[in-house]
Amino acid sequence: MQNLVVSAEEAASWIKDGMTLGLSGFTRAGDAKAVPTALVERAEQGERFKVNVYTGASLGSNIDKMFAEAGIVNKRLPFQAEPSMRKAINTGEHLFVDQHLSHTSELLRADIIDRVDYAILEAISITEDGMLIPSTSVGNSASFAETAENIIIELNTAQPEELEGLHDIYNPEKQGKRKPIPLTKADQRIGTIGIPLDLEKVRGIVFTHQMDSPSTIVQPDEETEMMANHLLEFLRSEVSAGRLNEALMPLQSGIGSVANAVLHGMVDSEFKDLVVYSEVLQDAVFDLIDAGKVKFASACSLTLSDEKMEEVFRNFGKYRDKLILRPQEISNQPEIIRRLGLISINTALEFDIYGNINSTHVCGTNMMNGIGGSGDFARNARLGIFVTKSIAKDGDISSIVPFVSHVDHTEHDVDVIVTEQGYADLRGLAPRERVPLLIENCAHPIYREQLWEYYNEALERGGQTPHVLEKAFSWHTNFKETGTMRQTVTW
Repeated sequence: MQNLVVSAEEAASWIKDGMTLGLSGFTRAGDAKAVPTALVERAEQGERFKVNVYTGASLGSNIDKMFAEAGIVNKRLPFQAEPSMRKAINTGEHLFVDQHLSHTSELLRADIIDRVDYAILEAISITEDGMLIPSTSVGNSASFAETAENIIIELNTAQPEELEGLHDIYNPEKQGKRKPIPLTKADQRIGTIGIPLDLEKVRGIVFTHQMDSPSTIVQPDEETEMMANHLLEFLRSEVSAGRLNEALMPLQSGIGSVANAVLHGMVDSEFKDLVVYSEVLQDAVFDLIDAGKVKFASACSLTLSDEKMEEVFRNFGKYRDKLILRPQEISNQPEIIRRLGLISINTALEFDIYGNINSTHVCGTNMMNGIGGSGDFARNARLGIFVTKSIAKDGDISSIVPFVSHVDHTEHDVDVIVTEQGYADLRGLAPRERVPLLIENCAHPIYREQLWEYYNEALERGGQTPHVLEKAFSWHTNFKETGTMRQTVTW
């Protein structure tokens, strides 16, 4: 293998116009760093080319930013979270396929999307028996290694060697030949400690020494603390009703500041012996481990702030036996989510008076980040919970509207909605029963009368789900025209 060691520049020179790349990385963790950077340098020197870019989720190390600004992307999937790339997507400079995160590997395995020409995978080592040991995420790396024509490995000597043994790599068989995935508990191991390599595919090995980019989450504020308290109130009601106990059920929390802050609210709660089965482990999970609340956590990546990353890796022995990292098609696998009975907590951009959720598009057209794993979890979880602040832009935007401008999660997949105003338990309720709960419990007071006016007019039209179609998106058009959703109420 030593004969395969090359520079990042040489490895990048093998990539040609029109190729498809499979890059390791999931929510700014474990991303390939050196070869993508060298690829951008080729473009900056005047070479014209475009490539398709597949990943696990968002990338750190400014890779998405540099790719977008260099103009070398033809198509990107399945998720991104970078402003420059977001702008390029929304101006049509390159294509973006917004996918459920559990689906990419299935599409690759079935030869539905373009085959990966080069998988560029970060790792901490290659074992003597040909296993690639990933770093801080697994993402789609196992699927890329399985299906790609060629593999370039980035061995990152800055990542902790203690990560070896943390991973549990399991690749399902093709659909039609697949057996049940034999995972029945979050702390169970069903695979190998590394990604099995076809050594004939390994074209080059590049050495790097660079830590992951820190997460961009912000600390909990007064409103997210209120949301956490409302969520705790709901969970306590489930315990009182005998549907849950103090250990709850395995928890999933989506990426982002709001979901992280809401999960952090459990630190001082009475809940204990908690288990996490999620796609990403953020700061709050380690705070809960430190508080003795979480006894085990399974995920696809470790995505931490600068301070928390330094603390966790400095004391990694304290956490190591409480963690497992899996491929995202396993962490986000609907079969397992349904079997384990997850409590799933994800963030919404907006929701409507019947409980439909928009997670991705601002005013229905401009992509924010992508659906990520929220659909994998919400549809299959025991409890699909969505959290968001009730207003944005100093009150000019209401997060609850008559009709969402883009539907990512239909009312059928949404069990509970939480804002800083309160929560609405929508389970078992008809559309007309949902409306009063969502308006009175979740909407901001400055918009409640306006919501009632719309709904009362809709009731006069009738229907199982009453709407005034010509006014359903009037709040969004009013915001675009005047800069606010607030209107003069006429009754």
